[in-house]
Amino acid sequence: MTSCSAIKPGWSPMTIGLMVLGFIVFWPLGLAMLAYILWGDRFHAMARDARDQWDASPLGNAARQGPAHWRRTGNAAFDDYRERELKRLEEERARLDEMRAEFDEFLRELRRARDQEEFDRFMASRGRKPSEA
Repeated sequence: MTSCSAIKPGWSPMTIGLMVLGFIVFWPLGLAMLAYILWGDRFHAMARDARDQWDASPLGNAARQGPAHWRRTGNAAFDDYRERELKRLEEERARLDEMRAEFDEFLRELRRARDQEEFDRFMASRGRKPSEA
């Protein structure tokens, strides 16, 4: 792999100047530059090793395959049962969402009717003179 960065890791006047400037501006920048000077040539290898270890781990395997309910277990009867149950649950969720939408519409109509009643009462009381009230 070829690297074309303008600042190469190692002790050069530019890297030393950037490290000192980093410490002056904000000390974690200076530490980051020091780490780059010391281990910058090994960053690609460290990243590759970390990626390989993650891919070999059970968590990396699961993340690559997707959520657990997408994977097949190898037991055809269980997989069929699970798919049927997931489909049934999805249909139940859709039915509940539809009922929720109907209830929300009912509440909107109820609020509109109550608001209309209050408005009508206000308009009726406004038509009266203050001395009559």
